[in-house]
Amino acid sequence: MNESLRIAASLRQSILDGELRPGQRLRQEEIAERLGVSRLPVRDALRILTAEGLTEHEPNKGARVPLLSAREVDVLYQMREKLEPLALAESLPLLDDAVLAELDAVQDAIERHTDVTEFLRLDREFHLLTYSRCDVEPLAGTVVRMWNSTQYYRRLFMTLSGEPRRWVVDAEHRLLLDALRRRDAVDAGRVLEGHIRRTRVELSQHPSIFSS
Repeated sequence: MNESLRIAASLRQSILDGELRPGQRLRQEEIAERLGVSRLPVRDALRILTAEGLTEHEPNKGARVPLLSAREVDVLYQMREKLEPLALAESLPLLDDAVLAELDAVQDAIERHTDVTEFLRLDREFHLLTYSRCDVEPLAGTVVRMWNSTQYYRRLFMTLSGEPRRWVVDAEHRLLLDALRRRDAVDAGRVLEGHIRRTRVELSQHPSIFSS
């Protein structure tokens, strides 16, 4: 892995883990000094993250973690409701028994963990694994970018909603797994759309997430 990719991986994890928050500036010189590298690989790393939807570049201001309004997050979730079932339908025929077994193992781990950071990591792994056989790059890439863009707001939502609501996520994941085992793209798509919609609706009931 070259230097730019290593820097991108480090910054990516910091953004996904909520250590770098929406609106926070990512100054090349500060990152380079902290990591003990030149500014060139940092600039390349930020370009990689911008392509992934994790950073954005503002003229004369540099890079920052995107700061989204409640309306923007709502629209992103509506897009996810439409596009992710399509990505799942494209992926499903190629999800073999090994992948289904891996999904079972990830869901078992989700049900064992209460830590929000670990839950978000595993939940992301679970869903992106279900789309992993979608080979239509514009669709697959868009899905990942939407996940990246909404990660921070899901973190705040899970922190606010807490453990009592986790059973709903687990139940929906199990229903999705059942549909995948039956190779039923229609049922899987309906479960997934409802799963995403529920989060969107519940997010809309916590406006403090967007003003904090």
